Amino acid sequence: MAAMDVVIAGGHGQVALRLARLLTADGHRCRALIRNPDHAADVADAGAEPVVVDLEAVAGVQDLTEAVRGADAVVFAAGAGPGSGPERKRTVDYGAAVKLIAAAEAAGVDRYVMVSSIGAHQPEAGQGPMRAYLQAKADADEALAASGLRWTIVRPGSLTDDPGTDRVSLSTELGGRGPIPRDDVAAVLAACLATPATAGTTFEAFAGDTPIAEAVAALT
Repeated sequence: MAAMDVVIAGGHGQVALRLARLLTADGHRCRALIRNPDHAADVADAGAEPVVVDLEAVAGVQDLTEAVRGADAVVFAAGAGPGSGPERKRTVDYGAAVKLIAAAEAAGVDRYVMVSSIGAHQPEAGQGPMRAYLQAKADADEALAASGLRWTIVRPGSLTDDPGTDRVSLSTELGGRGPIPRDDVAAVLAACLATPATAGTTFEAFAGDTPIAEAVAALT
């Protein structure tokens, strides 16, 4: 496969750093969008090029467009985090994702992989703070699916720091529950980027018994 240039939004996140390591180890260029310049060293250690841009604060999309220009794909792995309130979940988990959609379209980057969440197919079932989070994710996924981009929406289960197994269970039948190591989520994302035929697919990802390459290929 030819080398890709991939931009990861939320580049200092735990899944994002793992993805950057995988991509750069395979010879791809990786640019990591980060809000805090203090995180640049961590991103560089993962092999990615840090690009400081605050997705939440960007009013228009011009600066963001320049940050993604020339890329072959973008990955949205940003999030407001568990300690944030409903308003910030809206501005980051939804708002930043939509800004990245607009920037990708403006820059001519037609491939977009979204890190979403299980439960986003039924956000009204969320309890407490989870409801706002799931609604933001659901709306971001809907906006991406309605765009003209070649999109893939990945909805991982409960994230763990267990070592990756390179084996998963992937399903386009939504509503599952279960854990998955962050290592394996990153590997699934990398496999989606390497598999253009996953465009137009929304699926859930959990720990399982099927090798990741085989599981991703079966989605196409």
